[in-house]
Amino acid sequence: MSRKSNNTAGVLAGLLAGAAAGVILGMLYAPEEGKETRKKIKTKANDFKDQAKSKYDEVSEKVKDQYGNISSTFKETAENVASTVKDGYDKYKDQIVSKTTDMVKNVESELNDLK
Repeated sequence: MSRKSNNTAGVLAGLLAGAAAGVILGMLYAPEEGKETRKKIKTKANDFKDQAKSKYDEVSEKVKDQYGNISSTFKETAENVASTVKDGYDKYKDQIVSKTTDMVKNVESELNDLK
């Protein structure tokens, strides 16, 4: 029985030693794996930051281009409207001046006739 007891004690000691070694190895490697995990997370976060910045720059450029296009189109349209209004004003101004001049002449003529 003593032999059986020695075997059991040996197996139990071996299991305890294995478990202790496992815990020690786990403790030794866990911080390293944690460092690696944090390093991977940091790398991925930097990758996402770079992608976000790249997309922001791309969208920003498109917005600037669109703003430039819209601004140019608006300016051109405003200039066309202003030109059309000015042309219409000049046209009607000339007609009004001409008619007013004619009316003044008619009134003067009639006033002269009344004298």
